[in-house]
Amino acid sequence: MSAKGDMCYAWTKDAGIKGECGGAVTSLLKYALQNHIVDAVLTVKKGVDIYDPQPAFITDPKELDACAGSLHCGTLLLPKLIMKYLDGAKDMKVAVTVKGCDAKAMYELAKRGKINMDNIFMIGLNCGGSVTPFTARTMILEKYGINPDDVVKEEIDKGQFIVMLKDGTHKGISIDELEEEGVGRRLNCQRCETKIPRQADIACGNWGVFGEKAGKATFVEICSEKGAKVFDGAVKAGIIDTCAPEAKGLEIRGKIENVMVKMGKKNQKKQFDALGYGAERLEFMQKESSRCIKCYTCIEACPICSCKDCMTKDPNFVIPGRIPPNFMFHMIRYAHVAPSCINCGQCQELCPMDIPNALFMHAMQTEIQELIGAQKPGYDMTQSPLAYSEDKKDSGFVFIKMP
Repeated sequence: MSAKGDMCYAWTKDAGIKGECGGAVTSLLKYALQNHIVDAVLTVKKGVDIYDPQPAFITDPKELDACAGSLHCGTLLLPKLIMKYLDGAKDMKVAVTVKGCDAKAMYELAKRGKINMDNIFMIGLNCGGSVTPFTARTMILEKYGINPDDVVKEEIDKGQFIVMLKDGTHKGISIDELEEEGVGRRLNCQRCETKIPRQADIACGNWGVFGEKAGKATFVEICSEKGAKVFDGAVKAGIIDTCAPEAKGLEIRGKIENVMVKMGKKNQKKQFDALGYGAERLEFMQKESSRCIKCYTCIEACPICSCKDCMTKDPNFVIPGRIPPNFMFHMIRYAHVAPSCINCGQCQELCPMDIPNALFMHAMQTEIQELIGAQKPGYDMTQSPLAYSEDKKDSGFVFIKMP
């Protein structure tokens, strides 16, 4: 029997599943759906090409085969879809594939009573970062000298962004090189430290799989009792096969994660320092936000924004009809969201005026966490409820329970 913290290599025994790393994830989802452990699966599938990610709501297990594979050019965030269209999984059990930011968003919405975690089963996918579709097409054309429409698959591996063509050839360029020239992964992905989403029930990926099993097996880490139960059930049913990970594989996986976390911290410092500090940062934020057209895209896209009555529409704070809005519009949002920012980048990526909202809020969230951590060693704000409680009295902050 599996337990939290157990690790193994796993692969599908279903010849019809053509997964990227042995098909274990697709098989686990299919097993959960076929055996009525969940009522539906919410995942992402390829649309017309690799630059066209689409959310897929699946109730027929046969449809899952088409969702196998990874899309690094897909930047969708799924938790808000569960809140908005599935009534927060209150009366439906849903299995969902998640990146680190997805998993954190799920818990933030659960804190606000918007998602019923008892009905959610999460399979986490290791994430080295994602590239926006427009950036990817431009990058592949200009940096790789390749027609983006000739690319059939892409992956991030060994520090490179690798594209594979219709003729079977491939080409990779260092991620560092791409990002130094202003392309490559999204800025929020460059800052991210959550590379293995252990907030999920099971964390899966190809890091640590090498040799003859490379590309043919998935590295699986059990992260909860719920995950262990589903995984053991799939093994017992003969859906997947497993073996113990090799010591070298464990070492490789640890090194990859460590390097990527260090890269995230390095990029945080670089990007946060560029904002300046104190009055300098405030002036920069005011200047950048002065382009705002008050379209509310940042609020609609944010997985944390879930209040029924938004204070940015309160005439006591924000002057009605004024564009750009007074700076209080942004201050309300920053104060409301920053302490729980999951660094998903949606507010910045979808902003039509290119206001770096995600950067502002991630900087504030990180610095608030560091401040609280300095006062309370070991205290992790991203894992704490927002509701005010006795143990936070001496933090120097007022915690407000969201409506």
